[in-house]
Amino acid sequence: MTGIHAHAALNAHAHAPALGLPLAHGVGSRHDLPLSPFYAYAGAFAALFVSFLALGLLWSSSRFRGDLAGRPLPASLQRMADAPATRTALRLLGAAAALVFLLHLLLGPDDPDRNPAPGALYVLLWVGLVPASLLLGPVWRLLNPLRALLALHPPRSPRPLPAALGIRPAAAGLLLFTWLELVAPDNTSSSTLLIALTVHTGVQLLGAARYGDRWFAHADLFEVYSSLLARLSPLGRRTDGRLVLRSPFHGLDSTPQTSGLVATVCVLLGSTAYDGLSDNPRWITTLQTSSLGPTPTATLGLLATVALAAACYGLCAGALRLMNPALTSPLTSFAHSLLPIALGYLVAHYFSLLVTEGPRTVIMAGGTDNALVPAPFLGPGGLATLQVAAIVTGHVLGVVAAHDRSVRLFPPHRAVAGQLPLFALMIAYTLGGIGLLIA
Repeated sequence: MTGIHAHAALNAHAHAPALGLPLAHGVGSRHDLPLSPFYAYAGAFAALFVSFLALGLLWSSSRFRGDLAGRPLPASLQRMADAPATRTALRLLGAAAALVFLLHLLLGPDDPDRNPAPGALYVLLWVGLVPASLLLGPVWRLLNPLRALLALHPPRSPRPLPAALGIRPAAAGLLLFTWLELVAPDNTSSSTLLIALTVHTGVQLLGAARYGDRWFAHADLFEVYSSLLARLSPLGRRTDGRLVLRSPFHGLDSTPQTSGLVATVCVLLGSTAYDGLSDNPRWITTLQTSSLGPTPTATLGLLATVALAAACYGLCAGALRLMNPALTSPLTSFAHSLLPIALGYLVAHYFSLLVTEGPRTVIMAGGTDNALVPAPFLGPGGLATLQVAAIVTGHVLGVVAAHDRSVRLFPPHRAVAGQLPLFALMIAYTLGGIGLLIA
């Protein structure tokens, strides 16, 4: 963003110096990007329509096999990946990184221009988990320092997890983290981050003490976040435990239809939508003039965008049920098709943050104060093209995933017409996402 202090790009609740208003991530104001709204909307609609039409004509039976698919990797590579020494080394690496992060919070200056801790959380962890999980699978499960901490004193007789728990705790955790990232005042201050870290650690360890390490896979927001993104990774596990290379569509198809999946994905969609909205001049003016004050108003805005994303999907699921009465679980049956859309939004909104503030955070962690922000290697036009392409590609992948699931669940004569509500939802999400970029 132009005219904002250097640390504003990594401060998810970046403040304009005079107003103290929350602004969005990245470099360059989105509403100033050199992109024609007509061509952006027309291209996106054309891509979705052609994809839907081609799938309807050429794709008449389900082709994705979930966890049954994949070409096995060499046995030597799997032995190395599964070796206790490898797992221990990764767990120690995660614990060491967490310790360094904590020391910077406790002993470092309370200034994000001189302390790498805020960038480590908001950039290297939150944003960096996106490419790491896409390339390597659910990496945070192996690096999670809380698992290492629990291993020092594991519970003797953990209770079974409640059947209805699902990943609902992680959905709540993601909502709270995105509030911290996008709304909370002073969210780069050491005291704020220490409080957030203490609450997160306490909740997770108390849950793990009761339910064992299985708790993290359902309640740790970073584990669930990484695991969902890893569904689109070319690396995966078959049901027989073999490490395989596979089409990301197979991994996406294997997404468990668990309680809380819809809520989790809607939090991702809604929070990135709010990130785009928070850079809109009209929204900034609303925050400035609101009688409630900037933080309560921004909180309501975040909740509203998440609720809107959920309501749109809920209406779509209701329409699917009306058109296909035999479909017993419309909410979870197609929730996996929202993951590529969420990924497209994440890439569009956070790419510039990762490639500029990521290296700067690493440089600061090496002991350099006031490290300069690297110049972006994409100009405004290239960045705009990347953002729109990421959103459109995510939606096209979502259309493919939804179509394959529909031809599996619906009778052949209803397979195309039965998914029209999903197609309408994809169009609405696409146009809304592009609108937030260029408004």
